[in-house]
Amino acid sequence: MTLREGPCGCPDETPTTAAPRATAGDTPPCACPGRSRRGRAWAELLRLPALFSVPGDALAGTAATGASPDTRTLLAIASSLCLYEAGMALNDWADRDVDAVERPHRPLPSGRIRPAAALTAACALTGAGLALAAGAGRPALAVAAPLAATVWAYDLGLKHTPAGPVAMGTARGLDLLLGAAATSGSTRPALPSAALLGAHTLAVTTVSRQEAQGGSPVPPLAALATTALLTRLVTRRSSGGPTGGRRPATGHRPAGLRADRFPGQDSGALLTTALTAAYAATTVRPYFHATLNPSPPLTQRAVGAGIRATIPLQAALTARSRGTATALLIAALAPLGARFAKKVSVT
Repeated sequence: MTLREGPCGCPDETPTTAAPRATAGDTPPCACPGRSRRGRAWAELLRLPALFSVPGDALAGTAATGASPDTRTLLAIASSLCLYEAGMALNDWADRDVDAVERPHRPLPSGRIRPAAALTAACALTGAGLALAAGAGRPALAVAAPLAATVWAYDLGLKHTPAGPVAMGTARGLDLLLGAAATSGSTRPALPSAALLGAHTLAVTTVSRQEAQGGSPVPPLAALATTALLTRLVTRRSSGGPTGGRRPATGHRPAGLRADRFPGQDSGALLTTALTAAYAATTVRPYFHATLNPSPPLTQRAVGAGIRATIPLQAALTARSRGTATALLIAALAPLGARFAKKVSVT
């Protein structure tokens, strides 16, 4: 038996006695089952499709300050991606014993990834995230440090306590503030947007606590009510300026002045309403079904919908801050995330 090399450089262990006759345009197949399985395992561990829900945090924070995205915003996004993935790897490392019972197919309990490798990845990604934040400036690092601490505290101690959902909501809010701090050096204008996004994350996390075994209809019902409240709050403030509710000083507006004299404000409000409707539409039906029947499959579907709904909510928050182009860019991430979620679960 001879070993032939596949097109990617790995050995093809197909036994041969003579080289097969090739035809024009043929490309020899590559036998890389081991490498493919390892890549798949890491994609599952890190929940790669969920990454599409991360860039919108920094972009929404930037829009809330009235600033335009720049290189420091990109550094904040890269920092967020690293810290998010650090949390994913650390989460599975900390829960490996529980997953061995409830989710034996996960990469760690199934033996496809060693626990030490997952912990090393979490440490390396955390260090990279903090370094990238430092590159964006001291204000960004001042937000990234407590964000990283919150992620580690959640995974290692708070996850299975009543403070767990609050910690997750805080982490998502801090991630939005990271974009604001990196781009403008200030976080105060972005606090309202951070609070709204954090409330959504708190609701989703509360539902996720019973996705493995099912449970009470109260968490999905509360998440449904939270969605309705956030929808109301975002659309009610959509007529505000970059600070989320305050109009720029333009002098007295004469009574009877037609709305079409302010086309920018009108288009921003319409876009905000449309994106908020998309946010609500993504979550309402799965939350309602999980309320009627809080079984593990329906609860997991509700959690997945809640994660996907983060993107249109980020876009709506950006649009209400007059970041129209950025809001459309964030919204474009939603179908990409949904497409990849069909291949790798986000929960």
